[in-house]
Amino acid sequence: MPAYQAPLRDFDFVLHELIKVQDIIPTLPGYEEATQDIFRSYLEAAAQFCESELAPLNRQGDEEGCHYDSTTKSVTTPPGFKEAYQQYCELGFPALDCDPAYGGQGMPKALSFPIMEMQCSSNVAWSMYPGLSHGAYSAIHAHGTEAQKAAYLPKLVDGSWTGTMCLTEPHCGTDLGLLKTRAEPNGDGSYSITGTKIFISAGEHDMSDNIIHLVLARLPDSPKDVKGISLFIVPKFHDDGSRNPVACGSLEHKMGIKANATAVINLDGAKGYLIGEVNKGLSCMFTMMNAARLGCGMQGLGIGEASFQGALAYARERLQMRSLSGDKCPDKPADPIIVHPDVRRMLLTQKAYTEAGRALTSLLALQLDIEDKHPDADARQDAADLVALLTPVAKAFMTDNGYEAANLGMQVFGGHGYIREWGMEQLVRDCRISQIYEGTNGIQAIDLLGRKVLMDQGQKLRKFTKQIHKFCQANEGNDKLADYVAPLAKLLKDVGEVTMGIGMAGMQNRDEAGAAATDYLRLIGHLSYAWLWAQMAEVAHSKLGGGEDGFYQAKILTGRFYMAKLFPEVHSLLAKLKAGAKPLMELQDEHFAF
Repeated sequence: MPAYQAPLRDFDFVLHELIKVQDIIPTLPGYEEATQDIFRSYLEAAAQFCESELAPLNRQGDEEGCHYDSTTKSVTTPPGFKEAYQQYCELGFPALDCDPAYGGQGMPKALSFPIMEMQCSSNVAWSMYPGLSHGAYSAIHAHGTEAQKAAYLPKLVDGSWTGTMCLTEPHCGTDLGLLKTRAEPNGDGSYSITGTKIFISAGEHDMSDNIIHLVLARLPDSPKDVKGISLFIVPKFHDDGSRNPVACGSLEHKMGIKANATAVINLDGAKGYLIGEVNKGLSCMFTMMNAARLGCGMQGLGIGEASFQGALAYARERLQMRSLSGDKCPDKPADPIIVHPDVRRMLLTQKAYTEAGRALTSLLALQLDIEDKHPDADARQDAADLVALLTPVAKAFMTDNGYEAANLGMQVFGGHGYIREWGMEQLVRDCRISQIYEGTNGIQAIDLLGRKVLMDQGQKLRKFTKQIHKFCQANEGNDKLADYVAPLAKLLKDVGEVTMGIGMAGMQNRDEAGAAATDYLRLIGHLSYAWLWAQMAEVAHSKLGGGEDGFYQAKILTGRFYMAKLFPEVHSLLAKLKAGAKPLMELQDEHFAF
């Protein structure tokens, strides 16, 4: 497995040539100093940290895992993790896009997202410790009282404290209405929290001085469904340094991300503090969960990039057979496997999905900055609508594609890919969870179709498709973009028709929407990627002759591969969508097995 190298040139292309953050970000209040030079300096510093500090710890962390002491209920992270985290804090990265009022640097998310990708590529298990903390910061910043913000945010911002989100319980995952964790008022404004939470990433570790758990629980007189859930801040240690009765009961034995402490958390009358309103905990938690869903997408993207880099280096060096079209390296006993069409298919699939995913996450990060800072209310709303629509796509489509990329990378290595010391099988194992947690990809699909499209009669979707339609109209007759414009225009028409069909069928039978959801999300994913590839091709064509023709030609040809070999999946997706729910639902439960 070669050493990870951050794709700085591609970050520069996406940020400054494709979406042109330098023309937008410095015009937003508070981001005036976030210039192109500032972006470049931060990204170079992050690249050096990820390449030299995080990547070398990745395999060792997987081999060593986290160690649980059942006597002290404490967890020790793998060697080097704590030291890397301390260096990360010293470099100021936890504070990067946080509020200056609490010690943050006030940088845009368009800068922090590429840094998140680098962390995921170099060491995804390590990246989850600061990632969960940032989610806790976001929830408290959005919903906490001024006193809570003053008490918790500075420590989360400087990294001396970390955070978690505690949702899942042994008997319920996605259906949080079933949760049993109780919150009893103490009479002094605090609450006594009792219950068990499972699958808590970074739930216990030795990397920070305190861990701030955000816990969903139910008050005694609250409704017995999702409308009766409240959110509480439950610190591991109280202000006086004494231990709160919240403890790690065990660590999960997992397929991957072994260096992240996935904990069972037991709360035995732990003191907690209400955040937000009573019975509004789920809406507060969604501030954190939506960030986590985008973070999952970044994991798929980052691991896909790492797998591509490993597979590409191996394919260039590994000698196997001769090219079908004639010897390419006659001075060697065999040709490198990169000459073989099927190996090129795998490498190009990795490359095409990864580069489009990078463009999508950068676009969404920019929209988050516009939603947060733009002085015009309509611009903020348009940005918020696009983020809401495409967040489930980013989570599910990108993690599905990332897992495919990781598997393809292992396949390029052949038998060596299945062997541990090459590092490729670890990427497969580490990536697999990204399709499951923070709402499985099937749940993301239901969220997209049900809540983001059908619930508002397609208003968010129409805003998005209008942008694509405008692009197609502007480039009609452009021979350089002929591979994109006609297929995109046809898919826009198909998406409109199939969405209407699902909506009408769903009014008669709600299973129709559930049956369509996964294929529908993938359809919108391809629509998004094709549109982004079209824009990347447009930029690349305009830059030819400027001294970097190799880079831009690679963009043009990778986009052409995407449209010829990956985009045609939309035809099978449309066929499956038109088949409806009947093929899924007509088999009786008792007939699944005999």
